[in-house]
Amino acid sequence: MRLSRRVQFSETDVAGIVHFSNFFRYFEDAEHALWRDAGLSIHSEHAPIGWPRVAAACQYHRPLRFEQEFEIVVQISEMTSRTIAYAGEITSNGERIATGSWKIACVSTLADGRMKSAEIPADVTDRLKPYRT
Repeated sequence: MRLSRRVQFSETDVAGIVHFSNFFRYFEDAEHALWRDAGLSIHSEHAPIGWPRVAAACQYHRPLRFEQEFEIVVQISEMTSRTIAYAGEITSNGERIATGSWKIACVSTLADGRMKSAEIPADVTDRLKPYRT
């Protein structure tokens, strides 16, 4: 999934450089676009399952600045019966800005509010297969 954006002023620090935490938001926006493209929603109202993040990492190669245009590419790097791992890359004018990886787990919520690992539904797995690397 490829998503294009422009850096907003609210995403920058005093020097006009994107704050490091926003890179995770960019990756997550592209992840959600991937799900929508697959005909899914990562957070459907009244869904019996949820998708918490269980790991996340980002390597920063170059800064992004206010008004700079960039692209985010996200692909599924691994899918097990209970987790989905992603690889992402942010580029601007052909230059690599950041690379990231993260993993989400499929969980169900118990009556007492605790989460329990759950199998990814077959229809979700089938719809996401085309996005695997």
